[in-house]
Amino acid sequence: MTRLCRTFQTAPAAVPKDNSAKYLESGLTAEGFEAPDWLVPDIEDGTAPEMKTKAIENTVASLSEHAPSFGGEIWPRIEWAHDSQRTRQRGREQIATLIEQVGGHLDGIVVPKVGRLANVESALSAVAEAEREHGYDDGTIEVATIVETGAAVSDLHRIARLGESDRLAAFVFGPVDYTADLGGRAMNDERPGWPGVLERISNEASAGGLVAIGGPFDRLFDERAGITYYNAPDYADQIEREARIGLDGSWSLHPKQTVQANRVHMPTSDELERAVGRIEQFNDAKRDGTGAVVIDGQMVDEATYKNFANTVATVRSIDDIHPSQTRDYYDGALLDRTRAVYL
Repeated sequence: MTRLCRTFQTAPAAVPKDNSAKYLESGLTAEGFEAPDWLVPDIEDGTAPEMKTKAIENTVASLSEHAPSFGGEIWPRIEWAHDSQRTRQRGREQIATLIEQVGGHLDGIVVPKVGRLANVESALSAVAEAEREHGYDDGTIEVATIVETGAAVSDLHRIARLGESDRLAAFVFGPVDYTADLGGRAMNDERPGWPGVLERISNEASAGGLVAIGGPFDRLFDERAGITYYNAPDYADQIEREARIGLDGSWSLHPKQTVQANRVHMPTSDELERAVGRIEQFNDAKRDGTGAVVIDGQMVDEATYKNFANTVATVRSIDDIHPSQTRDYYDGALLDRTRAVYL
């Protein structure tokens, strides 16, 4: 089964409002295309320093109440830093508390600001120790690392091989901290896009069997002619760039972004019709003993077949986890063929 992570939505776990868990609860109860594939209760940068304890309390309480009915995966982002022992100790304590109290609701832990290989191994060990202490099978709770330091990028190839351990599951890009770590500048209020780093993350994630997720797009709103509007076009451009280079999903900071990322990382009806139709015809050709066949002017062989199969597998995964989305998006007959076609 294709692991689904079109959307990596961070939700501050505590905010200075009457209901400090407002955004976390909103993510856990979202429906339709607003429902993220991965929800990330944010105990790190999204929560003010004086509210970290409340963030843990909110995460435990909210997951206990809402996680059983949440359709996606749950990945809290804890505090961590490769260059701060104090921060890493806080992270270990947060990992231990979360696994002790709501480990059964967690798919993994997001570890930010990792450094070289040894630092990532230390984070994996912290999760493994808490897992053992609280009676979970080895590898039950996975780890996603945010690649946002020069040290992590330098060791990315070696870190990716930790995917073989069945605990490291994903790379997420953190362009803001990465720019700061390299001493980069936001000239004219624009940070570098780091396309080379994104391509490298995509490649190493693929080689290591990991999920690859793009970085956040924080210019949520823009202004033109005195009118403030949600910046949908620029975010869509970023998601499309990420999808073209093989990233599995995009970071979302807002329910509107989640809707967009869910749709952009979802094959269109035309793509799905083409993929299903060509797989059906290719399967017929193989039964007749032909290894390749020309369909609508395109040579379809095992390599092109795999691309079409990826499209079908993605839609099947969406249908398994978010059937309301596929019902709203695809013709029923096409969806039936998607489920039935032989891969």
